[in-house]
Amino acid sequence: MNKKQIGIIVLIVAIIAGGIFYFVKKQNKNVKQIQLSNDTPSGPANVGDVSPISGLACENWNRRAFAVMQPADATARPAAGFYDADMVFEMPVITNSITRLMAVYICGNPDDVGSMRSARHDYVALAKGLDAIFVHWGGSHYAIDKLKEGVIDDMNCNNDGGKSAQQYCYRKAQTGTMKGDDTGYAKFAELVKGANAFGYRMTSQFSGYPHQDEAALDQRPDGGHLRIAFAKPFDVSFDYDKNTNTYLRTWGGTADTDRNNEKRLAPKNIVVVVAESSQIVEGEQYNNVQIGDPWYDSSDSGTMTYYMNGKEYNGTWKKDKSKLDSKLFLYDQSGNEVKFVPGQIWVDVVEPTYGVRWTSGD
Repeated sequence: MNKKQIGIIVLIVAIIAGGIFYFVKKQNKNVKQIQLSNDTPSGPANVGDVSPISGLACENWNRRAFAVMQPADATARPAAGFYDADMVFEMPVITNSITRLMAVYICGNPDDVGSMRSARHDYVALAKGLDAIFVHWGGSHYAIDKLKEGVIDDMNCNNDGGKSAQQYCYRKAQTGTMKGDDTGYAKFAELVKGANAFGYRMTSQFSGYPHQDEAALDQRPDGGHLRIAFAKPFDVSFDYDKNTNTYLRTWGGTADTDRNNEKRLAPKNIVVVVAESSQIVEGEQYNNVQIGDPWYDSSDSGTMTYYMNGKEYNGTWKKDKSKLDSKLFLYDQSGNEVKFVPGQIWVDVVEPTYGVRWTSGD
């Protein structure tokens, strides 16, 4: 090979290498780097004396959140407290079957909360990401094992793991179709009293979810219907109301109201997160949802749809499974955090096979 041929080869290699460098540099320039923890140096998501979750102003806007486990069982309905929650999580606790809920309270001070139910490890991870005090009535052995390790400040009304809070909870009289499991309740004021007695920090350090002004009345559609096909009787639907800019919730075919005040549940925002679910041990009832916990999950991100101002949007979610205190990040199609309408955020976590149908009111 002569010098001229060697020179041509060197030139070609240089051109190819330069092209690759330019392409990679251009691609990296367009990638948005996002810190996945709730102690991001960018500071609070909202400005002013407002809840970091709902974006609403209230007297106790910076009080640490209480995340309370509540059942979905038809015999326990209507539930007490959901109307006053800043945020609610709803997802299966048995794959393709029973759901359970976790209501998160910062601004809200409901009289009763309940009925209350046992903890699951997936909810522990979600509550930790909100810097919440975790409240429950017993739990699966997977959850109790973690609570005994002190992974989160908790209050256990059943005294079988974690911090015993029996003296701050009570049993209602069993009436109608209620089962014994449906009778566990707490006065919210008593939970606050108990958390103070335990010496828990009471000021929130959660960065929050960002918000924007809601759409003007003339910019809202006339209606809309969202159906989420959880297994019956846990199936839910929401009907958009233009005047209030809320989504009226129906549960198992019945209008969903709060036991405390008989008011219709009507969140301002709905998020439908898609995540895999499977039983931890075959033949055992306890499942694991791939929602970003550091103990059992191999996945910590996925797709979602979200609803506000009467419209449907596509996005993605991420909860860094390497950090227990990572919040559940919710992103729009541009990779920015979703800016919600001020008000309650309702999060439904569904398995990929579940039917989710939105009918626009435009």
